[in-house]
Amino acid sequence: MLITAFVAVIGATVLTYSSAASWLSSVNQSQVVKTYQASVNHAVPTAAEQLAAADHYNALLSSGVQVEANTRKPVSDGKPQSGAGNYWNELTSPTGIMSRIQIPKIGVDLPIYHGTSDQTLLKGAGHLEGTSLPVGGEGTLSVITGHRGLAEAAMFTDLDQIQPGDTFTITTFGRVLTYRVFDTRVVEPADTASLHPKDGRDLATLITCTPLGINSHRILVTGERVYPTPKADVAAAHANPTSVSFPWWAVFYSGGLALIGAYVWWGGRLTARMPALPRHPGKRTRRAHIPTRDNSASAS
Repeated sequence: MLITAFVAVIGATVLTYSSAASWLSSVNQSQVVKTYQASVNHAVPTAAEQLAAADHYNALLSSGVQVEANTRKPVSDGKPQSGAGNYWNELTSPTGIMSRIQIPKIGVDLPIYHGTSDQTLLKGAGHLEGTSLPVGGEGTLSVITGHRGLAEAAMFTDLDQIQPGDTFTITTFGRVLTYRVFDTRVVEPADTASLHPKDGRDLATLITCTPLGINSHRILVTGERVYPTPKADVAAAHANPTSVSFPWWAVFYSGGLALIGAYVWWGGRLTARMPALPRHPGKRTRRAHIPTRDNSASAS
């Protein structure tokens, strides 16, 4: 009985691990975003100065993007022109976060970090170096990447559900940019035709890998900036994260443990109530008595 209960506990733990890990990751990311929101007001240089520097960086940036085959992330061969500044010194906050991305349709609310290393993408979304910084402006295209299919975090797992007409919002040092999706496509890793800025347009592209677990292709979701930014999006961008759902996994897990505990308790009671089996001592086998000959009688 105890072995059965032990196996059941292991099974319940395995079944709820992914949901629990994803929920805990969301809680952590929400706290990180909340800290970023508060730190922007104390950034040095100030938010206004950093946004001005980022606009200047974008104006001097010569972008060109390629997506490396058989990896989860794209890479860039875009190079900033002379005088554009150091990418890693742009949009720096005490938390190390560059921006915040919200995709209401799929419940995404993630911090955006510099670069697209595997270590970075385990923490949140990543901005692709060599593309425009996510501060908007005509002739810019920012590329934001995220993991898909991680057991311990949702990230961009549901990006394939985004359709033209949906929106996403990027907030950078208090500047709120809402983009309306006009193009979604699945491309080969080498197909980078759509990852270039367009004159006079303010664009942003979200990238993740597909199919899940294979990662042979890329999902590209591109939006164009909405003017003016909807008031509801501005309010949501300045509010604390709200995408952390109720931990139903904890309810199911606790319920499962309660059932297992009840099973062990009830089984113990049944065992205690069972009458003891009568003990039947084995019958002793009598050894046959073999009379011995009387040697003295034989002699007489």
